[in-house]
Amino acid sequence: MISPKIYETLRLSQPSPHVLLIELNRPEVRNALNTQMGIDLRDIFGPLVFTPGDLRCIVITGNGDKAFCSGGDLKQRHGMTDTDWRLQHAIFEEAYYAVMDCPIPVIAAVNGVAYAGGCELALACDFIYAVSGARFALTEVSIGIMPGGGGTQNLPRAVGERRAKELILAAQPFTAEQAEQWGMVNGVVPFAELMPKVLAIAQRLADNAPISVRQAKKSIHQGLQTDLKTGLYFEVQAYDRMISTEDRLEGIRAFNEKRKPIFKGR
Repeated sequence: MISPKIYETLRLSQPSPHVLLIELNRPEVRNALNTQMGIDLRDIFGPLVFTPGDLRCIVITGNGDKAFCSGGDLKQRHGMTDTDWRLQHAIFEEAYYAVMDCPIPVIAAVNGVAYAGGCELALACDFIYAVSGARFALTEVSIGIMPGGGGTQNLPRAVGERRAKELILAAQPFTAEQAEQWGMVNGVVPFAELMPKVLAIAQRLADNAPISVRQAKKSIHQGLQTDLKTGLYFEVQAYDRMISTEDRLEGIRAFNEKRKPIFKGR
């Protein structure tokens, strides 16, 4: 179910059953991340960690044709006290960690610039598709801070330690095409093809058994944080969750009846 709440900085829609589209909706400032956007993202993703409901895939993109998210709103941050800065950043941390902990697949559709916190938000998602000409950067060290929304952890896991150190420590922008070559971006497409491509992938995910998808995502993510033997143990435990589900019975039944299965998440 799409939330009935109207968000100040986000625009929500449901392009197909079980798929939620979230648009970062501050195009006048290139969808810069302010305190309210952090609160809005936290409000959506926080409950999903434990209660995903009937959602099966989430897509995040930016409103407009210039930017996915240009990073933290530095005009809002200008003159902040240390206490206010810490309180704001705690909101951002809670929002980004909730995206990373979301059991539902989350796809970033990067429609333009993704700098600093915008790049970190994309990295917090499971997949990234980007438009040709989109640019990424973690520029925080150039203004006296550092990535603090998962960037120092998610970027090296995507592109390797040495590449990540170069990009972060030099505050070096890079293109979508480079990001694809390094393994951070799944695909690069023309602007007109971005949303049709991403929504088609989202629907394919949503058509699969939702418990299976969530368990497989959890197994991949948790397994990468540990050694192989522990990861394999976790995989077996995740697999066992599906054996007694109605969806498992439906999947086998549909295969033998030569039809598309209808999964209900039970």
